[in-house]
Amino acid sequence: MTFPATTVIDDTPKVSQRKKAPERGEGNPAKAGWGTKIFLTVLCVLWMVPIIGTLVTSFRPLDDANGTGWWEVFTHPGQNLGNLTFDIYTRAWENSNMGNAFINSLAIALPATFIPILIAAFAAYGFAWMRFRGRKVMFAMVVAMLVVPLQVALIPILRDYSALKINGTFLAVWLAHTGFGLPLATYLLYNYISQLPRDILESAFIDGASPFTIFLRLILPLSVPALASFAIFQFLWVWNDLLIALLFLGPGEKEVVTVTVAGLVGSQNQGWQLLTAGAIISMIVPVLVFISLQRFFVRGLTAGSVKG
Repeated sequence: MTFPATTVIDDTPKVSQRKKAPERGEGNPAKAGWGTKIFLTVLCVLWMVPIIGTLVTSFRPLDDANGTGWWEVFTHPGQNLGNLTFDIYTRAWENSNMGNAFINSLAIALPATFIPILIAAFAAYGFAWMRFRGRKVMFAMVVAMLVVPLQVALIPILRDYSALKINGTFLAVWLAHTGFGLPLATYLLYNYISQLPRDILESAFIDGASPFTIFLRLILPLSVPALASFAIFQFLWVWNDLLIALLFLGPGEKEVVTVTVAGLVGSQNQGWQLLTAGAIISMIVPVLVFISLQRFFVRGLTAGSVKG
């Protein structure tokens, strides 16, 4: 005896296919008014004026730089454009230790950026996803170190470096920048890593992945925006630093770009326009670093600021 085929009736209420209209502020950002646009434009122009003045002065001869203002190039172009020259850059590069200083700055900035990022990534991963006694207290102590300026510790650090006989070496500068860069790095990376999807990490743990494997295969690739944003901060800070490099290395064979630029006028005694040319030269590497990593910058800074 055969039974008729059973008919399955789907009485599940159908979900309306009509999309919900986005609420105010969701995917429909408000447009800036004319007042905001004008204010931001004026602010950007004012911010760029010193840089433009430095750039223009770096191409002007000594007599023009001492006799008239740099804005004369724009107000009276016929009288000033013909006097612009690239010779100041040539003298600033050839008559100083600029080439060797660039190598020294890179030898300091790259390790002083990579070392704190690596240590802070491990620390942020532990604070965010591991449970151990005293975790919150230790993290609070790390955040509290953000308010401690480097200058208050210079004398103790110099004494310790002298006792360890590492003063005047690149290692001394690496350690100083690493120690005072770790609190900010740990804080930024913690905000990002703590917001990563828990399901992904739990699935990896169930599949037998160790904490180190999870950190290496999941945490680091997913945290690229935060890592890049701090790398910009740390690299610019180390590259533009004068105080630490001057105290721990000093002028000489190991001097960095900032020390070389600061000594251009005193050593050459040929006019302060050499200082402007040296400043523009020293800006090339930081600008390239920022342009190459700027797409991660905002994503890394705003991570963890909004939940949901």
